[in-house]
Amino acid sequence: MIIETHNLCKTYRVGRYEVKALRRVNFGVEVGEYVSIMGASGSGKSTMMNIIGCLDNLTTGSYYLDGEDVSKIESKKLAAIRNKKIGFVFQTFNLLPTITALKNVELPMIYAGVPSRRRKTAAKEALERVGLAERAHHKPSELSGGQKQRVAIARALVNRPDILLADEPTGNLDSLSGEKIIEIFQSLNAEGVTVILVTHERDIALFSKRIITFKDGLLISDETNNPRQD
Repeated sequence: MIIETHNLCKTYRVGRYEVKALRRVNFGVEVGEYVSIMGASGSGKSTMMNIIGCLDNLTTGSYYLDGEDVSKIESKKLAAIRNKKIGFVFQTFNLLPTITALKNVELPMIYAGVPSRRRKTAAKEALERVGLAERAHHKPSELSGGQKQRVAIARALVNRPDILLADEPTGNLDSLSGEKIIEIFQSLNAEGVTVILVTHERDIALFSKRIITFKDGLLISDETNNPRQD
């Protein structure tokens, strides 16, 4: 299993109060799966995504990433894992507004110390992969919402990650743009990338092979799905 949790809990302290965001969550994800995580706002799905992506720490329990206990990984190695093993796609794109699409896609490779020539070649290939080669030298302000998200996907996949994590990636897009994003995810999954998608949209979740649902920090259902292909 590439992802495995055991009795995972996450508690936040807000003033004098404790908020239990996740309660004894147990689940696993096999290499090459395409999983959607659903739930209402405040259900714990985004907290779960942040822990899976090593962006947040759990409170109790355990989380194993590719067989390794994440709580025992030192911070420098964890940063390298986030940069190379996991690709992130967010609802708000998180592109730097002052640089081109090409430069935005290059960023993870800069942090990884990849030489300039190789960075440019790989970034161009990633943009071509998402159908945006002709927009490489445009800044985010010159791109539509769907195009910005495709740049974000290119940035996420440029280091060839094993896992792609997407948090509400279609939430700010029209339905046609959203479907194009999902087509890219399906294509990447067909190539062996493990895809984990957080969404509140049932129509989007139905494109995945498995749907996990959270409510009040609890994992309440885990169902196999015959994914939509349209």
